Amino acid sequence: MTNTPVLCCCAALFLLGGCQSLPPMATVAHVDLPRFMGQWYVIASIPTFIEKGAHNAVESYRLDRDGTIATTFTFRAGAFDGEEKRHTPRGFVVDTHSNAVWGMQFVWPIKADYRIIYLTDDYTQTVIARQQRDYVWVMARTPSISDEVYQRMLKLIADQGYDVSKIQKVPQRWNFE
Repeated sequence: MTNTPVLCCCAALFLLGGCQSLPPMATVAHVDLPRFMGQWYVIASIPTFIEKGAHNAVESYRLDRDGTIATTFTFRAGAFDGEEKRHTPRGFVVDTHSNAVWGMQFVWPIKADYRIIYLTDDYTQTVIARQQRDYVWVMARTPSISDEVYQRMLKLIADQGYDVSKIQKVPQRWNFE
């Protein structure tokens, strides 16, 4: 379980990123929330301090009856056999027209910016970004994607104003038998 000081620091990081003025970030036109729910492997990211060194990172979403999104983020710290870490923020849909802009709450009452800027038609790959262009996550329903697809996603992220040199691949190794 995560302790409160870590959550407060994480929330402060998200807040500090909100102080700069940047051009609006385009999101996908519409997200079918029930279809978006489920497990997503984190392929790459500009990691927050709690994610640095993450291995086998997975973000899972569940749409609750009240319209909020129960989120579980798990990973192994520092190695494939490292300590398992688990964070459980709650998502709140901010833009109900598109369902593509959420507030992600790690600690009450702060809701961090969370924007779905890319989503394949078959809901197998997505890019989650922030208006501040400080953090980004490339995710897929599978633990790996082709280099061609990855490069295309990096270009999209760069076109949104990110410094893609900060993006790090997340090691994924799974034994599916």
